[in-house]
Amino acid sequence: MGMIGRIGGVALAGLLLGSAIARADEGAAATDFPVPKFSIMPDLDSVYAPPGDPREQSGSNTGGVNFALDVWYSTDYVFRGIDRSEVGGHEDAPNAQFDSSLNFNLGKLPHPFIGVFVNVYNSDPVSRFQEIRPYFGVDWTIRPLNIVVGHNTYLYLEREELNTSEVFGKLTFDDSYVFGTEGPIFSPYIFAAYDYDLYNGAYFEIGVSHRFEFEDYGLSITPMARVAYVSTNQLFASVPGGNDSGFQHYDVGMMTAYSLNRLMSIPDRFGEWSLQGQVFYTDNIHSDLRADTQVWGGIGIAFRY
Repeated sequence: MGMIGRIGGVALAGLLLGSAIARADEGAAATDFPVPKFSIMPDLDSVYAPPGDPREQSGSNTGGVNFALDVWYSTDYVFRGIDRSEVGGHEDAPNAQFDSSLNFNLGKLPHPFIGVFVNVYNSDPVSRFQEIRPYFGVDWTIRPLNIVVGHNTYLYLEREELNTSEVFGKLTFDDSYVFGTEGPIFSPYIFAAYDYDLYNGAYFEIGVSHRFEFEDYGLSITPMARVAYVSTNQLFASVPGGNDSGFQHYDVGMMTAYSLNRLMSIPDRFGEWSLQGQVFYTDNIHSDLRADTQVWGGIGIAFRY
């Protein structure tokens, strides 16, 4: 029995050793193939902007359609260097401004948007609804660029002879790629618009801005500066038929936003609310071109959902 037991033990050990070697060979062979990825998250080196992190408070809008509304109470309505409020009433008569839009999030594809801007000026001697501007376009982020292309229609009630339309485009560069920072430093952009309806001229603008975030207080401050150039655009001629090309105006100013969700403990499922403020100084550059020298600003409410 002793001899038989020893022979059985040796045989069993041989079987166990063979099994272990076979399993090791299978494991080595398995490493020759890439490990499959089951994550739906994009690769880190994608040129498209990654989706934002989920908010801490549940219930925020993560769907494919987003709504934005800005309501401003401004001292003046200064648009591209021209004070549109100088048509009646006393100096710095207030303007109520409403800007609402819908943005359709299509993932990596361009995001279509549609909206309308309305300026209400009670001191206007012709029409309180001084300007109605429907617009539409697409917004597309391809790192490090953000591209916006769209169309504006300007409607002036009871001043129909001033109605016009334009196409526009804006290109913003995310310079964090240059500076190696977490967020943009100057966010330089170039904007161009061409009026193909009434004035048949172009407007160009370049600018920079930097957003300072104070997350512990729910506050952001964004100083900015911009300068404009016009080309054969009679809207900016100081006299009819006069010079309509050249550097037209510049702006320097600041915008602020303070989270009302944080202040009033509003859950994100009710949207993102913020109190906004802005102050700007605008001045003309070329004396032959139409632009106003003005300090202006306002306060408002922003809603995002």
